Amino acid sequence: MARANYEYETSPKKLEPKRKQRSKLKVVEDVPRQEVKISKEQKKRQVKLTLVVIGIFMLLLTISYRNSQINEKFTQMQTLKKELSSLQKENEQLKVSIENSLNLNTIGKLAKEKLGMQKLTNKQTIYVTLPKKDYVESASEEVVIEEEKNWFQQLIDKILKNT
Repeated sequence: MARANYEYETSPKKLEPKRKQRSKLKVVEDVPRQEVKISKEQKKRQVKLTLVVIGIFMLLLTISYRNSQINEKFTQMQTLKKELSSLQKENEQLKVSIENSLNLNTIGKLAKEKLGMQKLTNKQTIYVTLPKKDYVESASEEVVIEEEKNWFQQLIDKILKNT
């Protein structure tokens, strides 16, 4: 039995891929630049595209600049906050130092050491006698307070007193 003309299998035949014929490349001659014409629509599109690219670049540049300004101000603010906190700490320390130095014993000690002061002795005490006359005005007396008047009012008052 010859199997030459019949196929008994259930699998399909393997087909050979068809080879595409390659078309020959066309050689384009160099055309001088002056002869190539660009339509008005293409020029408009190129101008619009260029303007859009420039606009986007300027927008990104502006955003970048603003971010750098914000970062600079934030850094400056942080520096000022640190400086403020250090000054507040120093201020509190100075307040405590002042409160400690207000002690009378500390003041006496500093007066003796730095200024060379000494406590008074009985020989240095001088008593003053004052007359017993009271120099305080009583409330029954009337106190007249004159307000300052300008030269014109003073002149009128003198004229009225003389008449």
